[in-house]
Amino acid sequence: MTDARELRIALVGYGEVGGIFGAALVKAGVGRVAAYDILVRDDASASRMRERHDGVHIAASNEEALAGANLVICAVTAAQTTTAAEQIARNVASGAFVLDVNSASPRTKTACAGIVDGVGGRYVESAVMSSVPPHGIRVPMLLGGTHAEALQPTLAGLGFDASVGSRDLGVVSAVKLCRSVVIKGMEALFIESMLAARHYGVEDEVLASLAETFPNLEWERQATWFWQRVVQHGKRRAEEMREAAITVNDAGIESRMASATADVQAWIAGLRASGTFDHASKDASFRELSDRVRAKAD
Repeated sequence: MTDARELRIALVGYGEVGGIFGAALVKAGVGRVAAYDILVRDDASASRMRERHDGVHIAASNEEALAGANLVICAVTAAQTTTAAEQIARNVASGAFVLDVNSASPRTKTACAGIVDGVGGRYVESAVMSSVPPHGIRVPMLLGGTHAEALQPTLAGLGFDASVGSRDLGVVSAVKLCRSVVIKGMEALFIESMLAARHYGVEDEVLASLAETFPNLEWERQATWFWQRVVQHGKRRAEEMREAAITVNDAGIESRMASATADVQAWIAGLRASGTFDHASKDASFRELSDRVRAKAD
């Protein structure tokens, strides 16, 4: 385990995940934590990043963030995974670890490993196996690739719940994305189911029936959680499910559910971008959110 005070960590991507990890790494005593996000080019977005006051240095460029870094954590959207790896490869120090926590397909992760390792970096793929909030840095994480075992003790010392899943590239990402077919698929199912149920006025009966069949889940709260996450992160989830569809297709199986889920997630993301959920209450229930969608369609 490297002394945290000797570490220089760069975050590429400073959204929800990057922000949570960055704040936790500063608290863990890391010598320097710097972050670069493409949105730093927008003055308003850059100002919001700096207003976090979490001790993370907001860099003006990828090059500035990676200067002297011995660990790079890449946390961008799935669609930007390869682009981010290419940008990191231009600035990464020889021997530095690159931890890729993006939800990308085994095909994409393998390609990124070739890009990073080809310039002397040490690429480690990561599969984040649950929502980062509320776990924070302790979110369960599987590591993969030839450099995974070398990085794991350092991550554990920093507070990550990271275990080595495989020395072979693509395995842990397959675990993640096959799981996502179910989890993100359930979100999409609840979007469609509760929209229709609200139309017919039968949502209480539907949830009661689900509770009778699966009594260990609090379905009222679960329905709202699914809706809130899709409204907040539909664009990111749609990109992840496009990668899940690639994963399924690469297995020789025609992707039907993953592709349909991506379409639903992207639809809700588009509604959010058009202002459908503007001024919704912070803790809006699935009823309020679905009614906003229904009102938009009327």
